[in-house]
Amino acid sequence: MGAAPFSAWGQQTPQAKTPPPKSPSAPAAKKSSKPAKKRPPRPRAQKAPTADRIREIQTALGQNGFYEGEANGKWDARSVNAMKKFQSANGLTSTGKLDAKSLQKLGLGSEVAGAAAPRVPANGAKPQ
Repeated sequence: MGAAPFSAWGQQTPQAKTPPPKSPSAPAAKKSSKPAKKRPPRPRAQKAPTADRIREIQTALGQNGFYEGEANGKWDARSVNAMKKFQSANGLTSTGKLDAKSLQKLGLGSEVAGAAAPRVPANGAKPQ
């Protein structure tokens, strides 16, 4: 019965083309019965300094002659103006914001804070 069937008028009718069998699809992702572990959110920004840290900065600015008055632990307009004056006097961009280089100059920052990572020389030697 490999031949095509005949029609009522004696002509062969073409066989209907059947699509090729579908290849087995990729297995579906297994669903775990365990709930996904929730990771705590990562901090996205630098945290604000504490009142004690601000007092420390205000005291350092005062010792350098830039902050007048008692250190109150609030980063207010007096603090911003004192920091701007300090930054300007020390060759830094005068923003009034607490940044790594300003804290370094005040003697309150890390030795490496605000410094760029070492670069590999063009000859491929390790930096010293």
